[in-house]
Amino acid sequence: TAEDFKNAGNAALKDGNFSLAIENYTKAINADGSNHVYYSNRSAAYLSAGDAYNALEDAKSCIALNPDFTKGYSRKGAALHALKRYNDAIAAYEEGLAKFPTDAGLKKGLEEVQRDKNGTGGGAGAAVGGLFGPEMMAQMALDPRMRKYLNDPDVMAKIQLVQKNPNMLPAIMQDPKMMEMLGMMMGQEPGGEDDDDAPAPAPAPKPKPAPAKKEPEPEPEPMEEDLSDLTPEERKKKENEKASKVKKELGNEFYKKKEFDKAIEAYDEAIAIDPTNMTFYSNKAAVYFTQKNWDACIEQCLKAIEVGKENKAPFEERAKAMTRCAKAYHSKADLDNAIEMCNNAQLEHYSKDTQRMLKNYELEKKKRDTLAYQDEAKAEEAKQKGNESFRAQDWPKAVEHYEEAVKRSPNNAAIRNNLSAALCKIMDFNGAKREVEKALELDPKYVKAWARKGDIEILMKEFHKAMDSFKKGLELEPDNPACKEGLRKVTQQINYGRQTMTEEQKKEQAAHAMADPEIQAILQDPIVQQTLRDFSENPAAAQQAMNNPGMRAKIEKLVIAGVLETR
Repeated sequence: TAEDFKNAGNAALKDGNFSLAIENYTKAINADGSNHVYYSNRSAAYLSAGDAYNALEDAKSCIALNPDFTKGYSRKGAALHALKRYNDAIAAYEEGLAKFPTDAGLKKGLEEVQRDKNGTGGGAGAAVGGLFGPEMMAQMALDPRMRKYLNDPDVMAKIQLVQKNPNMLPAIMQDPKMMEMLGMMMGQEPGGEDDDDAPAPAPAPKPKPAPAKKEPEPEPEPMEEDLSDLTPEERKKKENEKASKVKKELGNEFYKKKEFDKAIEAYDEAIAIDPTNMTFYSNKAAVYFTQKNWDACIEQCLKAIEVGKENKAPFEERAKAMTRCAKAYHSKADLDNAIEMCNNAQLEHYSKDTQRMLKNYELEKKKRDTLAYQDEAKAEEAKQKGNESFRAQDWPKAVEHYEEAVKRSPNNAAIRNNLSAALCKIMDFNGAKREVEKALELDPKYVKAWARKGDIEILMKEFHKAMDSFKKGLELEPDNPACKEGLRKVTQQINYGRQTMTEEQKKEQAAHAMADPEIQAILQDPIVQQTLRDFSENPAAAQQAMNNPGMRAKIEKLVIAGVLETR
């Protein structure tokens, strides 16, 4: 069961076997995708395994299924913290604290993310960090002289280090490449100022073979020659691609800062330069999704999909746009379109996360459709049609009408009891018993259903159960004629029926009873086992045990069930 898989996942997580924990939690979710706890636990396992992205997705699923579950917000905050999305992590913890202001876990998580956020920014060198800000990086990308630096992993690693910690700038500037690049950013030509200073010491010109190595500096030349071989249209296209990506990166920076209007403006500029790139439309959709502008998000997703198909974008990118579109439809409570988009996304590029989301949407739609179908007036109408067919002895038609009535009113005990009677007529005793037991679950004081249950159990040769059913009916209504007659019939069957049975029929009845969990429990009782041995080895002790009402009832039940036979 789902709970068994969850418990196995908990044990694996406790032992530090994160992959096994994830596997078991996934099985629990596949068995019951509506349980928020399974997503919460798998989120913890993903985060422990270092997969913060999937941890975040499961945390979101947990909150969507149960917005009043405290740990959902803790899981979301922790995953965002691990992704270094500090502002989003703070927002997640604060959202949880708005609902659970005294929760210690949420408070601690908020303190930790605020501490890490404050530790990564600020400092005396913060202003220097702006030297490699998004606008400057965009300008550098457009300068052919800078290309060799931006393509150098070592240089880019140092730039990122300064972006994260501006105080590292003095140490990084010990690198000649960084000094040279900084000089060019300040407007100097490569080697210009160095040559002015070099003549003073004689040896200085000798190290200047370095400029000879700098001859690769004209490396942009070959690139430009390659571009010059292109047609004007092709060259224009290449230039547009570069310029549009710069605008996209700028939009991404604005998005991270939650400056959504500026982000949309930057993405629009990217689209104006290169309208064939679906990513720009997808990024706009992401902004609208964050703003909860579902219609605008859907519009941009559909446009992204259209552009992606026209320009043969990767299947994975098209699937992502469809998945985001599905989430927007779901947020609008449009489950039909949400499910359709998930299915389309899976055709483009299969994803386990999307498949899980699809199953959740389908389960949600099934519950919604079931509730929407319920109608007491139509249930009564179907019930009357069933009664007419039953009186006309058209049993299959009666079953059909009663089943429709059950769909319209699933909590009506009388309708289920009628369906049980009709199922008996077509010899479907298991189905009949299922429906009458559901009727009694809905109304335990429904005497007519107790009588019906006893009659079915006689037909199934479950005499011990039939006797209990009739007795329960008589406890509620001592003069009920159906229960009285039923008790008489089952008693007669017990007393005289077995005398007319063949040995094979007796074995069949005993085997059927042995499959009953109640009979199994009685037979596994050590005191009952001892009493049964005493009947042959120590009759006096057995007789003394039978003076106990509880023991007598158990032994009688075994006799009635046909497991024991008296002589």
